[in-house]
Amino acid sequence: MKPRYVLVTAAYNEGQFIENTVQSVVGQTWRPAEWNIVSDASSDKTDEIVEKYAARYDFIRLVRIAEDHPRNFAAQVSAINTGIRQMKDRDFEYFGNLDADITLPADYFSLLLQKFIDNPRLGLGGGFIYERSADGQFRSRKRNSARSVAHACQFFRRACFDAVGGCYFPLPHGAPDVYAEVVARMNDWDVMSFPDLPVHHHRFTGSADHYLRNCFRQGRADYSLGTLPWFELARLARRSLDKPYVIGSLARLAGFGYSYCIRQNRPVPTAFLRYIRKEQAQRLTRLVREH
Repeated sequence: MKPRYVLVTAAYNEGQFIENTVQSVVGQTWRPAEWNIVSDASSDKTDEIVEKYAARYDFIRLVRIAEDHPRNFAAQVSAINTGIRQMKDRDFEYFGNLDADITLPADYFSLLLQKFIDNPRLGLGGGFIYERSADGQFRSRKRNSARSVAHACQFFRRACFDAVGGCYFPLPHGAPDVYAEVVARMNDWDVMSFPDLPVHHHRFTGSADHYLRNCFRQGRADYSLGTLPWFELARLARRSLDKPYVIGSLARLAGFGYSYCIRQNRPVPTAFLRYIRKEQAQRLTRLVREH
């Protein structure tokens, strides 16, 4: 028998992209048992599009959040967790989070689930993010890593997700995906991303100003997770070798430095802080030995 998997998608005014996302999931050779699409008070055609497909496919459910609340990264996590809570008592073996602006090949989940079947220690997996380049072709994102799974397509074995906490941990500056994968490794689960499973990301990255603000925010997120300063410097120095990322790396370092100067509160547990710093220290040691 095929293992059952469920999906959750948080959507806020995703009318431009979400129909393609829905169509790519509907077209899977191995469909989910349930898919909760949580519309976070969308005011565009998001709800209308989802309802159209929910009427045709019984595994799709629209969950609408109507109350007013701040628009931040914690709100997105809250929307995902709302969708998760509504399927807590369901019978499933795998759980996946999907962003509302991606598309997947028809055999994506079939191939991904086979990787979980082949590796019983695989707790968190997903594909590589592909983005449209200047020539209009989709190419693998340079930041893709086989040891990290992007938030847009994180897929958990249920036992691993329960060990992570059974929900996403809300962080003020984002990075719930990083928190989840670190806790998965803390609990001795494998975390792997697969380059042979493309996940096409369709949202335009936006203006240079938006890009720099996002990089600054990522720096603050790095600090909130407990990232070692030397690790942050080494990571951003390596990224700066690629000229397009120089300014972004400086903005991210500025965000980290700002949080350091104001002694920003770190909301993560002490055990998490110790583990991520141990991982980072080991990676720095390996990097030094290699050079």
